[in-house]
Amino acid sequence: MIKAIIFDYGNVIWKWNNHIFLDKIVKKSNKSYEYIDNFIFLSGLQDKFELGEISEIDFFRIIKEQCNLSITRKEFFKEYTDRLFEKISSTTVLIKKLKKDYKVALLSNTTKVDFDYLIKKLREFSLFDSVTLSFELGFAKPDKGIYLDALKKLNLRPDECIYIDDIKEYSDAASKLGIHGIHYTSYKNLIKELKKLNVKV
Repeated sequence: MIKAIIFDYGNVIWKWNNHIFLDKIVKKSNKSYEYIDNFIFLSGLQDKFELGEISEIDFFRIIKEQCNLSITRKEFFKEYTDRLFEKISSTTVLIKKLKKDYKVALLSNTTKVDFDYLIKKLREFSLFDSVTLSFELGFAKPDKGIYLDALKKLNLRPDECIYIDDIKEYSDAASKLGIHGIHYTSYKNLIKELKKLNVKV
């Protein structure tokens, strides 16, 4: 029997797009869009930030120096958090509905900045029975440890939980642990998959 539904954050609850951020800060640099994109998101720097291995101050300092940015830290993080740009209302409505019969939880690879500036300020945040965040744990999806942390906090077995993620690799990693992984592609498909598992939706 399903007792909890665990949600990813980015592109499941809230749409995000790194290009929104990059389009703005490239105008504050003499480096190319490709250089900045590679340096932040493809070099492993963003991953280190999501794992809590580098601080907000160091993340900004490193990028400002390497990308020759003419921007203040406040301006930089305003643009950085704006890449999370639109709530997916169908999901937030669903979370409220599911909360009546199930535990609901959040599991996300995210940074302290995104959490402090946006995630924890959402009205829906108070609905979560547990919250598992990569920057607090020091490991991230698809590492099995992050899923096990969510299970421990919920005090439930893997087969009693569903995990929803827009990245198939991450929902598959949950499935390998016995959690019912659902790859989020659309609200319609999500409802279809939840019904297969006899979830009241």
